[in-house]
Amino acid sequence: MEVTCLLLLALIPFHCRGQGVYAPAQAQIVHAGQACVVKEDNISERVYTIREGDTLMLQCLVTGHPRPQVRWTKTAGSASDKFQETSVFNETLRIERIARTQGGRYYCKAENGVGVPAIKSIRVDVQYLDEPMLTVHQTVSDVRGNFYQEKTVFLRCTVNSNPPARFIWKRGSDTLSHSQDNGVDIYEPLYTQGETKVLKLKNLRPQDYASYTCQVSVRNVCGIPDKAITFRLTNTTAPPALKLSVNETLVVNPGENVTVQCLLTGGDPLPQLQWSHGPGPLPLGALAQGGTLSIPSVQAQDSGYYNCTATNNVGNPAKKTVNLLVRSMKNATFQITPDVIKESENIQLGQDLKLSCHVDAVPQEKVTYQWFKNGKPARMSKRLLVTRNDPELPAVTSSLELIDLHFSDYGTYLCMASFPGAPVPDLSVEVNISSETVPPTISVPKGRAVVTVREGSPAELQCEVRGKPRPPVLWSRVDKEAALLPSGLPLEETPDGKLRLERVSRDMSGTYRCQTARYNGFNVRPREAQVQLNVQFPPEVEPSSQDVRQALGRPVLLRCSLLRGSPQRIASAVWRFKGQLLPPPPVVPAAAEAPDHAELRLDAVTRDSSGSYECSVSNDVGSAACLFQVSAKAYSPEFYFDTPNPTRSHKLSKNYSYVLQWTQREPDAVDPVLNYRLSIRQLNQHNAVVKAIPVRRVEKGQLLEYILTDLRVPHSYEVRLTPYTTFGAGDMASRIIHYTELTLVSFTPGTPEGEDLACYYMFIETSRPRELGDRARLVSPLYNASAKFYCVSFFYHMYGKHIGSLNLLVRSRNKGALDTHAWSLSGNKGNVWQQAHVPISPSGPFQIIFEGVRGPGYLGDIAIDDVTLKKGECPRKQTDPNKVVVMPGSGVSCQSSPQLWGPMAIFLLALQR
Repeated sequence: MEVTCLLLLALIPFHCRGQGVYAPAQAQIVHAGQACVVKEDNISERVYTIREGDTLMLQCLVTGHPRPQVRWTKTAGSASDKFQETSVFNETLRIERIARTQGGRYYCKAENGVGVPAIKSIRVDVQYLDEPMLTVHQTVSDVRGNFYQEKTVFLRCTVNSNPPARFIWKRGSDTLSHSQDNGVDIYEPLYTQGETKVLKLKNLRPQDYASYTCQVSVRNVCGIPDKAITFRLTNTTAPPALKLSVNETLVVNPGENVTVQCLLTGGDPLPQLQWSHGPGPLPLGALAQGGTLSIPSVQAQDSGYYNCTATNNVGNPAKKTVNLLVRSMKNATFQITPDVIKESENIQLGQDLKLSCHVDAVPQEKVTYQWFKNGKPARMSKRLLVTRNDPELPAVTSSLELIDLHFSDYGTYLCMASFPGAPVPDLSVEVNISSETVPPTISVPKGRAVVTVREGSPAELQCEVRGKPRPPVLWSRVDKEAALLPSGLPLEETPDGKLRLERVSRDMSGTYRCQTARYNGFNVRPREAQVQLNVQFPPEVEPSSQDVRQALGRPVLLRCSLLRGSPQRIASAVWRFKGQLLPPPPVVPAAAEAPDHAELRLDAVTRDSSGSYECSVSNDVGSAACLFQVSAKAYSPEFYFDTPNPTRSHKLSKNYSYVLQWTQREPDAVDPVLNYRLSIRQLNQHNAVVKAIPVRRVEKGQLLEYILTDLRVPHSYEVRLTPYTTFGAGDMASRIIHYTELTLVSFTPGTPEGEDLACYYMFIETSRPRELGDRARLVSPLYNASAKFYCVSFFYHMYGKHIGSLNLLVRSRNKGALDTHAWSLSGNKGNVWQQAHVPISPSGPFQIIFEGVRGPGYLGDIAIDDVTLKKGECPRKQTDPNKVVVMPGSGVSCQSSPQLWGPMAIFLLALQR
C-alpha cells in the first residue's frame, strides 16, 4: 500500500487589520449549458437564450470570506412552475429538458454573513416553435345586383413560437406574394391569440383550387427547424354540419340505457367527431365511438350537458348539445311560517299559517305535489289554499295556506312529491300542527360551553334544541378568517345538534356557532349559541439544539424558553447532564409566577462539565427538550478559497505545491489556538500524512498560510485541518484540492529543434494534412476575476521558414463568450526559446486561449511552455522577443516519460476555485 509523503513548509501568518480577510460576498453568473447565445438586449440586461428541451446550466461564481453560500431563485415567466418557492442551494443550477414556462429571470444570491448579500440575475429566454394550425373560412357575396356571386376564401395560419415566427405561403411549390399575384392578399389580423398570418384568395378563380402550404420559421435560431402544414382547397370544400338523433333536452329514468347519435350532414374534408361532457369527463362505462354515445344503466349523477363537436379546419367547428336529465328526487323539507303580516313567530288561532314543502328534483319543474290532512287529501276552500312557486321560497315549492286558523285546522299534514308515470319513488314529509307546535330555542348544556381536549383526540360540541318540531342545527366558525369547519365546509348540518370532530389539531381551537335551521321547523329568525373549543398541545421550546462554546474556567448560562403550548406555562423543568438527572436549580421568585423559561448556570466550564445538557420542559399535556452541547472546543477553521495562484508546478520532479490558506472562526470564543493538526491524503488512497503546525495567538480575520509540497501531478488530495487549544482538539474542517490543467484542443506532442527548457511543452505540428490558415487552440478552465490587472507570462518557440502566427486571446464570460486579442506574433523568430509578458484586465470571469495558425508550408513549428497567470501588472521592462532567456532548470537533464504525460504537458497556474 502506497504511503504519500509530503514536505510541509513553515506556517506564514498574515497580520490582521480590522476584519482581516473577511470580505462580503461577490457573485457573477456564467453559463455552462446548452445555450444558443448569451447577449445583451437593448436595455443592457443579460439574456440567456436556450432551446426548449435542452439542459439549462448556470454557474454562480463567488468570492468572499467565509465561503459564501449560494441560493438560486426565479421570478416571472412561470405559469405553473413555482420555482421561487423551491429555492436551489447550490453554486450550479441545472434544469434538464427546460420548458417554456421555466423562462424568466433567475437570481443568484450569495451571502456569507459579512456585509450585504450579493445578488446577480440573468434572464432566460426559452426558444420554441410549435406545429402550425391552419383553418379555412369562406364568404359569398352578391355582386352587381345579384347578377353573380363572388366567393372569397381566407386561409388562417396560427403558431406559437419564441422568437416570433416568419410565415411563408405557397401554392403548390410556388411562393405567394402581393406583388406577383393580384388575386391574393397576405396580412396579419388584429386581436388574435398567438402569431397569425392570413392568406386571402379574392374572387376565387379556377387556378385557386390547389394545395396551400403555410411554412413557419424562427430562422433556425437554436437549431430549430422550420415547420409546415398543407391544406387542399377544392370546389367542394365546406365546413362541418351536424344533427342529433334526439331532442336537445333528453329526460330518462334511472337505470335506462341511453344512446345518442350525432350525424354528419356536411363537411369536406371529412370532419372528425368528438363527444365531451360538462362538467367533468364522460361517465364511467360510457362509450363514444364515432358519432354514437352510449351510456349503460344511466344514474342521477350522469345528468349534465353532452357535447358533440365536428371539426375539419374549415369554418367554425359544428357543435350540438344534449341536456341529459335523469329523473331523481331527494331532500324533502318543510317550513312552518306564522302570520307574516302580523310579524308573528308563533301559531295563533285567528291568524294565518303557511306550510311549505320542497324536494330537490331533476327535472325540477316536472315534480307534482299533493297535500293530505290526517291521511285524507286536503280539500281546497276559501280558508285552505294550495299554491305553487311561492316567490319567497325556493323554486317549485308547494305551499298550503290556512286563512284565519281555527281549532279544527289542527292535525297532521303530509306533503307528497312525485313524478307521474315515472318509476321514481315518491317522497313525502309530515308536519303536525297543534297548540303544542312552538318555535325552537337553542342552548348549550351546562358545563359544555367550553370544551377542552388534547391534540389528536376526538371532540364533541353540543347544542340542545327545544321546540316542536325540532329543526336541524347548523354549525359554523366565528373567530377564523377562513371561516371553514374542519370538514372544509363553511356550514355543516347536524340532526341531533352534536358536531363531532375526529383527531382535533391546534388550529381547530376557537369559537363555534350553533344555530337553528329555517327548514324542517319554523321559518323564523334563527336561534343561536356559541361553544368554545380549546385544544391543548405539548410545549414547543427554543433552542431545540444549541452549541455553546466558552473558554475553560468561565461561567455559562443555559436557558430553555417556552415558545408556545397549551397551557402556555411551564409546569415542570428537569435538567440532565449526559443522561444523568441534575438537582433542580434554585427558582427565581419573579419567574415562579409565570414561568416561561428554565435556566441552569454553570459556574465554570471544565473538562468534566463539558458535554451534553438536556432540559425537559412539561406543561402537563406533554414535554419538549432543549439540547445544549457545552464545551471549550475551538470552532473549525475557515478555508480561504480566493488565494491567488494557489497551485505551483515543478515539472522536473513531476510534482506540484499548493498554497493552503485559512482563518480561524471566532478565535476569541474559547481558549487560544496553540497549534493545528494537518492531515493530507491522496484521493483513492487510505494512508495520510499528519503534521502538527504551531501558531502564535490567532486573531479574528487573520489569514494563515501553509504551503503543501511534493503533491503528485495530476492527483487531488483531501486536506483536514483541526485546531488545538488547552482543552484539546477542536472542530475539524476539510476540503479537496485539485490539480487543474488546460483543456487541449488540436495540439499534438512532439519535439521542435530547440531545447525544451523545462522538459515538457506543447507545440503545433504543421505537416500534412494541415493546410494554410488551420488553427489549433489551447483553452484554460474558467476563472473568476478577483483583481483588476493580471499578467500572463509564457515562453514560446517559433522557428522555421513557414511559421504562421501565435495569438493570445482572453475570453470574457460576463457578457457572453467574447474573445479579445491580447497579443500576437508572426513569422520565424529563430531557434531559441523566448519569453513574453502580456497584461490583461478582464472585467469578469475569463479564460485564456492560445491559438496557433499554420503558415504557407510545413517547414516550421510553434511551441509554448511554462504559462503562468499572476495578479498585478507585468514587469515594466519587457523581455526582448529576440533575446534568449534561460529558464530555471534548463541545465538539468530530463528523462523522457511520454507515457505519463501524453499531450497534457502544459499547466496554467491560476485562481483555482
